[in-house]
This record gives sequence, structure tokens and C-alpha cells, in this order.
Amino acid sequence: MIIKFIKHTVFIIILFFSTNIFSKEINIYSHRQPFLINPFLELFTEQTGIQTNVIYSKKGLAQRLQSEGENSPADVVLTVDIGRLYIYADLNLLAEINSPKLIANIPSHLRSGDNTWFGLSKRARVIAVHKDKIKDGDIKRLEDLADPKWKGQICSRPGSHVYNRGIMASVLAEYGFEKAEQWAKGLVANFARRPQGNDRAQIKSIYEGECTIAIINNYYYGKLKFSEDPEQRKWAEKVQLVFPNQETNDRGAHVNISGGGVAKHSKNKNEAIKLLEFLTDYDSQKLYGEINFEYPVNPKIQPSNELNKWGKFREDQLPIIKIAELSPEAQKIIDRVGW
Repeated sequence: MIIKFIKHTVFIIILFFSTNIFSKEINIYSHRQPFLINPFLELFTEQTGIQTNVIYSKKGLAQRLQSEGENSPADVVLTVDIGRLYIYADLNLLAEINSPKLIANIPSHLRSGDNTWFGLSKRARVIAVHKDKIKDGDIKRLEDLADPKWKGQICSRPGSHVYNRGIMASVLAEYGFEKAEQWAKGLVANFARRPQGNDRAQIKSIYEGECTIAIINNYYYGKLKFSEDPEQRKWAEKVQLVFPNQETNDRGAHVNISGGGVAKHSKNKNEAIKLLEFLTDYDSQKLYGEINFEYPVNPKIQPSNELNKWGKFREDQLPIIKIAELSPEAQKIIDRVGW
């Protein structure tokens, strides 16, 4: 009886330790909303057996990670734009990692030179126009929006939002401060109203006749087109998308990224790297298009059929890090012109 009890106890102890040794989990600090990343994480766990825990917040995660220091439980950081990703890098909160797969899957202009952060999906900043009031070819370049002929026809969210600050930085990179400011003054002079709302609100304003032109991220059009709300679907029906700067020798459309990196003090770096690699492989890159109407960073993978219906485009090859580096100067211009 005693021997049987001892054998049973030993079995339980072995089972306990083997479970803890072989079942891995990682902790993710995410700026992306849970419903957007849960399908990816569920598939990741299904394929690898690695469990995931997510802490989501729009703000304050970098400061939290910094204050936690070596005691931080974070393994992976996921962000929604280069600006936030750059903050983590600037605070030295990301680990330099060695992953030939990430290098192969992500073009060099969409990842850091020191292998601390990586773009995971792309979103184009495009021009939405009223399909019945703006003719094809009337607007070809972002620069065209400063033409006085569009006075009173453009709607925009506030310029200080990270998406508009990013496109301002792209113009700044192309022309320098003086010419970029001139463009921004012309743009603001053409506004139909004071900048307000989000990107969806700009499409609604086109639908309601308040303006005929707006600058938006491409995926907001998709969210409205396939919205459960029939009223929002009507907004999308009134617009078409213009991918700017597509002429030969022009720079291409500005894109931003969602991205990620491994936390500097991660206790599970190998598993964290596996997640980033997974997010740049075929299944995940396809999911970005199907779930959120984003473009793959992996050049070997084609955009979804729905995205292709909106038009194929050539992107600006400016290293995405320049958008973050020029952000403070871009904000100065935005403040000076009243965007």
C-alpha cells in the first residue's frame, strides 16, 4: 500500500514538472485591440502549442515596460504604427534578435537596421473621393490637394493624429521643411471645415455632402464597406480610393505599418521570436487582409482579392524609420499651419 502510494505520488510530481517544462506561454503587450489579434494568436497556439496572454492598452505600455525593468513579464510588444514602435526602440526596451526568417520575410525599409523591431502589416494612406463628383485622374498626387481649385472640398481628421503626422513626415522627407510647409498651408486652405473626427467620419462627411475629398487609411473603407450597419455601407458606396503618387518616377503612396519586437528582458525569447516569425508567414499575412484589410509586408504573399479590387499600387520606399524620426518636425508644421 505504501509503495503504491509512493509510486502514485512520484507519478503526479513527474506529471507536474513535465507539464511546466513542456507547456510554454508568452506575454504580449499590445496596442492592437484584442479582437484584431485573437484570430492570429489562436492559430499560433494551435500550430505551436505556445499559449499567449495579452495585456491591451492604447497608451502607457512603453512607460509600464520601462518601469518594470528586468522584472517585466512582457515577451512581445505589438504596436499599430511606426511612431509607437519607435518609442520602444528609443527607450531601449526591445531586444536585438537573430532571425533569418524575419530578414527574409520583411523588406529592409520596413524593419530596423539593428533587428529590434519589424513591420508586420502595411496600411496605405490614401485619398477617398466622391465617385460622382471627382473624375478619374483629377487627383493623382498627394501634392494636388494643395491646389486652390479644391478650396472648400477637403475633410480631414486633426493633423496631430499619428496617421496624419506620418503623411506630413513623408512630404517633409521628400521636399524639406519649407516646401512641405507650403504644401500643408495649401491643404489647410482647402478644408471644408475644421479638422475633426476619425477616418470613418471623413467618409461620412463625403456621403453627407460636406466635402468631396478626404485622406484616410485604406482599411477604414473596408470596415465601412462590410459593416453590419447598412447606413455605414451607404457611406462607403459613395467613395472610391485614389492611391497617390503612382506615376512613373514618382515616389509611390505613403504607407505605415503595424509592427512588433521582442521585449528586452523577455524570459521566453525563442518563443517570442516564433510569434513574430509566424506573423510574417503565409497564414498570418493572409489573415491581415481578410480580417482588417491590411497589406502583407511579406513580398512573396499577394494582397487579398478584396484589396486588389480597390486597385494595385506602388508604395514609397522611404525607410519607415524616417517617418518616426521626422515626426517632431512634422508636428511643428502641423501646428504652424493650423491643421
